[in-house]
Amino acid sequence: MERYTLIHILSGKGGIQVDFKNYFDWQEKAIFLEKGQYIKFLSDDFTVRKIEFSNSDKFYDKDVRVLFKHLISLGYIDLLECEECNAFLSQTTLTDNSADIIDVSSKQWYWQNPFKANKEEYQVIFDTKDIIDKEFSNNLTSNDLVSLINDRGYNAQALIKDKVGLSVKKLINSKRLNEGLKEVAFTDKNIQEISYDLGYKDDAYFNRVFKNSTGQTPKAFREHFDFKNRDMFSQDLLELLQKYHTQERTLGFYADKMNLSIKALSNKVRTKMNVSLGQLIRLELINSAKLMLLNGQSVSSISRRLGFEEPNHFSRFFKHYSKLTPTAFQSKKYNS
Repeated sequence: MERYTLIHILSGKGGIQVDFKNYFDWQEKAIFLEKGQYIKFLSDDFTVRKIEFSNSDKFYDKDVRVLFKHLISLGYIDLLECEECNAFLSQTTLTDNSADIIDVSSKQWYWQNPFKANKEEYQVIFDTKDIIDKEFSNNLTSNDLVSLINDRGYNAQALIKDKVGLSVKKLINSKRLNEGLKEVAFTDKNIQEISYDLGYKDDAYFNRVFKNSTGQTPKAFREHFDFKNRDMFSQDLLELLQKYHTQERTLGFYADKMNLSIKALSNKVRTKMNVSLGQLIRLELINSAKLMLLNGQSVSSISRRLGFEEPNHFSRFFKHYSKLTPTAFQSKKYNS
């Protein structure tokens, strides 16, 4: 992205890729991308609305930054829980008041409270993220980085580990690797120059780190990464899942359809999509169930259509993977 951008997906099937990570749970969400991030749609079935924001000063606000500088690369708000957001996004055009959606969304993000932290704790977490984004190539240790933070009485390392579930060291390494992926994929720089710019001690070490993370050398990754063209393997598999997921849940069925062994298909899915085939099947079932619930269908009807033997089996499955009962999910929509 050349500007800070809001992606509103109006309809679609399959997954999206943001900064080399694939996401399949984008329904009913407004997605926020920082300047410099990329998004790729893994199928042809998406109808998308893109809103670009020209006033970059807005995004230095400490409350707004949570949307665009998210720790897991994909900032979003849940539209099911934000009637005010839906009011803005339902307009056919957004012009002079387009920045208002940022204020509404950041308020909603804090209300959703994904890290279960108070507002001051969030500021410490994102102060750390800001410093990582600026200093990741300078070989800072975790202690060096935390010493740069005015922690306001908090132990930043412990706070981030507790709330985010990642160590500061992991965040630094993740940022450095992600920037390496971008440099390899989108520039013509040689690998030695990239490793030097990112602060690695030598290109051999960068190659080892890169291959351990991606399963490919930087050279092979550059040769195989194709941003412009559709990944037909992923699209073909997603189309099979959309067509058959209500009747077929065995890995062997999809392996036969893709003319691969179960092991070969599972390995290829994991490498290309960073998810297991079993997870893809479950996600397809959950997404279909959510659409049916939002359309007002009954639990018993959905259970039958998705191939569950009993409604209570479906309800347990849905709650396990969505953290809500079907009835609670449905009531969120109609009470928002």
